[in-house]
Amino acid sequence: MRYDAIMRTTITLEPDVALRLKRQMAQKNISLKRAVNDALRVGLESGGRATVPKFRVKPHRSGGFLPGIDPDRLNQLADELQVDEFLKKASR
Repeated sequence: MRYDAIMRTTITLEPDVALRLKRQMAQKNISLKRAVNDALRVGLESGGRATVPKFRVKPHRSGGFLPGIDPDRLNQLADELQVDEFLKKASR
């Protein structure tokens, strides 16, 4: 494969990406071709890893369960709620 050849292709851009490219084109006064190539170079050089802010779980102190709720049987409660919902939809 030759790496010095120009490759022509058609791509479909998602709306947010298209908007960001248009902004880059306007800010830097560059063509779409250059904006896309620059963005791809940056992405490929980073190994495709986007910089995503770290997610942090904030613990919450609970007051516990209400009387009559057994935490060991929550799956059973979820199953019962799903059955109830299914029966409501099936009877319509």
